[in-house]
Amino acid sequence: MKMDGKGTKRTTIKLFIVAGAMFGFGYALVPLYDVMCKVAGINGKTGTITSAEAGLLTVDNNRTVTVEFDTNINGDLPWEFRAAVNKIKVQPGNVTDVIFVAENKSDREIVGQAIPSVAPQQASLHFKKTECFCFTQQTLAPRERKEMLVRFVVDSDLPASISTLTLSYTYFPAPGEHKTAQQPENAKVPAEKQTNI
Repeated sequence: MKMDGKGTKRTTIKLFIVAGAMFGFGYALVPLYDVMCKVAGINGKTGTITSAEAGLLTVDNNRTVTVEFDTNINGDLPWEFRAAVNKIKVQPGNVTDVIFVAENKSDREIVGQAIPSVAPQQASLHFKKTECFCFTQQTLAPRERKEMLVRFVVDSDLPASISTLTLSYTYFPAPGEHKTAQQPENAKVPAEKQTNI
């Protein structure tokens, strides 16, 4: 079937419109996904809150929630990483501080990035941090040990069915640090990833 010049032009325009719409949809997926995560608590992403906002929260003195801490190291990162405590009991609405400790076991400077998550997923909507080492990349000099603060609050809207939640962190080499994070052949590599003690 022969197509005249006008038909070819119309088809070409339609194809450009479809391609543009597909590109726009793909470009919009990331922010749409982030909004969905925020609304539905998908992926256990944690929230942030300012100190001023945290100070306005109502403390529920009649309830305690157990927050457990889980720490993990990506296999390529020669660090040890743990929470100072395994778990802590908190009152919803009360701001709480917890210390985490990271130590670079290698003979070179390494930059790491911690990725947090909260379980169960529904609890992540009610777990907010005012300060966290995960907000920025952390640089550890050779053999350096660093104490790092997490300041958080569980809001009083946490469903009554949730009495325990887990805050997990996994440390990864920062982008571009993959080669730096590799230890020399004669260096001691931990037998398994470190978890909290």
